Amino acid sequence: MSDADAARHEVHGNEINGEARLYGPTIQAREVHGGIHLHPAPTEAFRLAPPHQLLPVPANFTDRVDDLASLNDLRAEGLSLIIVSGPAGVGKTTLVSKWLHSLTTEFPDGQLYADLRGHSADELVRPATTLGQFLRALGAGAPPADPDELGALWRSLTADRRIAVMLDNSFTAAQVRPLLLSGPGSLVVVTSRHRLTGLRLQGAGFHQLDTLGADAGVELLSRGIGADRVREEPQAAHRLVALCAGLPLAVCLASARLATRPRQSVRTLADALTRNADGSRLAGLEVEGEISVRKALDASYAVLDGETARLYRTLGLLPMRTFDAMIAAASCGESVSWAERRLDDLVEANLVEDVGPEAYRFHDLLRIHAHERAVEDDPRAAREEALRRLCDWCLYTATKAQERLTPVQFTLPRTYAYRPDLPLPFTDGPGALRWLDAHRTQLLDAVRLASDSGWYDTSWMLVDALWPLFLRLRHYTEWIEAHETGLEAARQAGNGPAERQMLNSGAIGLGAAGRTEEAIAWYRESLRAAREAGDRRDEGQALLGLGACFREAGPRADAVAHLNRAVSLWEDCGYPRGAALARTTLGEIALAADAMNEAIECFARAHAALVAVNDPHDAARALVFLGYAEARAGAYEKGVARMNDALAVFTASGAAFWQARTLEMLGESAADHGRREAAEDFFVRAIALFRTTSTADALRLSGRETEPPRATRSGSPAGTATTHPDGAPQAYGQSPNEPPATSQACTHDGSNDCATDT
Repeated sequence: MSDADAARHEVHGNEINGEARLYGPTIQAREVHGGIHLHPAPTEAFRLAPPHQLLPVPANFTDRVDDLASLNDLRAEGLSLIIVSGPAGVGKTTLVSKWLHSLTTEFPDGQLYADLRGHSADELVRPATTLGQFLRALGAGAPPADPDELGALWRSLTADRRIAVMLDNSFTAAQVRPLLLSGPGSLVVVTSRHRLTGLRLQGAGFHQLDTLGADAGVELLSRGIGADRVREEPQAAHRLVALCAGLPLAVCLASARLATRPRQSVRTLADALTRNADGSRLAGLEVEGEISVRKALDASYAVLDGETARLYRTLGLLPMRTFDAMIAAASCGESVSWAERRLDDLVEANLVEDVGPEAYRFHDLLRIHAHERAVEDDPRAAREEALRRLCDWCLYTATKAQERLTPVQFTLPRTYAYRPDLPLPFTDGPGALRWLDAHRTQLLDAVRLASDSGWYDTSWMLVDALWPLFLRLRHYTEWIEAHETGLEAARQAGNGPAERQMLNSGAIGLGAAGRTEEAIAWYRESLRAAREAGDRRDEGQALLGLGACFREAGPRADAVAHLNRAVSLWEDCGYPRGAALARTTLGEIALAADAMNEAIECFARAHAALVAVNDPHDAARALVFLGYAEARAGAYEKGVARMNDALAVFTASGAAFWQARTLEMLGESAADHGRREAAEDFFVRAIALFRTTSTADALRLSGRETEPPRATRSGSPAGTATTHPDGAPQAYGQSPNEPPATSQACTHDGSNDCATDT
């Protein structure tokens, strides 16, 4: 054997070392000969890496030995629900975070965290919102909109997992009950200022957290300012801790105050806090010693430089629970570097918490204090300007994201009171979508703020700018709630085109969430308004939407009549793209009725028209249906070639849902023609993609690789959600990941004919 032959036959090791975890079908080999067949793995193989969402534990965590022991005792009793309650600022969040971090190995499937905002009844986080957050963290894709379905999916996905869940700042037992786990070995820990005794019915164990003892409080102070200073003034140190009521937050703030003034004595600060006993700030929280927090906060605030104090007050006005340097800069009308420097100062003074990469938040009491300082120290006009600057920045940045994600989409004009002059936080489409999703909560807060403040145009314009976020990521509850707010804002503003825009895009969300009757009502209202305004473009859009809805819940003849009317309107006013989208839906109706020749004609005409108007995504949608219909009609090879061409378009654009749908159609076509091995491969690939967009579709398709139910063969692929004219599926709401373009061909005097992205 030659040296070259020996080298080729040399045995090579092929190992995965360390703590690597593999998800999904995996091949590891040096050389592969022959065919490779991937078979569906058990559900566990598709799970994402376990989430680890717990907040970090501060380095100055002190004492709490007895409290940690008590929590361990409750755990030893086999309890799966533990409530930790106590006054604000007592350290509930830190204690529970410390304890759960010590139990990481007991929960190999992850640790989840949610802030339920229970500091007041006005800003509570609804259980549905938290369930959606948790399900996405566990890899469930786009959660359903119905609360009962959300709860069922949560219980199903966690039934066989060992998970720890921390629910921070709960206000009521009703907030907690829908979030409880059903699987053995899991644990839910709730923190609250309230005792939540109603959860005894769920078998909860309770631990009341008290303030720090004198010695522990002094130890915490010592860690903040140094042991030498405490030893020099032991009596003053004990008095200072007593003035802080033993609350860790207050002690830490006093420590920060002293740390910034190394020459100041502990006694001086203690005397200052004593003299301020008659102050009225934070008077609403004068329970269980919390009045001492006000003293500490006022003292810490008093040493801030003027610009940092202004930022502190401004942040206290914002409706957001978390914020970053860009939000801070926009609200103050300053540069990002200005905001970063002052945020660093606030973090150092323990007035703002650093909760993640470029993310900050107030402790509840600090937020109240900052808001109080703003009301007392800043004139009303300055406060309104800060909030308007925030809303304008949200609108401006979301609009820029919309332009990157859907560059050919027509949008209604934007107006600003304070047009921002800040750099964009993204440089491309994927980055824009990530930014929209990461700031989703803050953007929706701005929608409500603008509406509540009477800035109605800003409110509906911001909803309109969030269209790519809703269409691509399918957060149905937020989609619908935002459009309800935007619709009312458009009506308050007296803006007819905006009202129709909100009705149509909101109806798409209602339909995609399965709320078909409500979607029909919105489309009918849009149709009435469009006819009153003489806007034929919007009239066609409403008819198209009604046709799609009646396809789901109504006589076939009604659906066809509405769609044909939309085609006629749009052809008359020169909007070929709209007519093509309506023909695509007509083709799907014919496909479901086994009218293959009619379906093929509709899809072929739609495809040609969409190619002509340079709409590659919707052209590919028509093409995949055309190929599927041809394969069903007997032209298998021709149909498969068309479907593969469409698949290439969806793959290049990253449209994961339509990749999966195309693969499912290819699998059904192969199974119908006896090609079981090819069908199995297509279905396995489709399942893997559906897991990223719709757990429901992935579960539906699993186990049916080569024999889809014959009862559904006459329509769209087995069990597949039918398609709304915008490409959004109606039943499960999977995301096409590529919102369609909008033509501006249909115009007429005095109307905004492109108010809706169909």
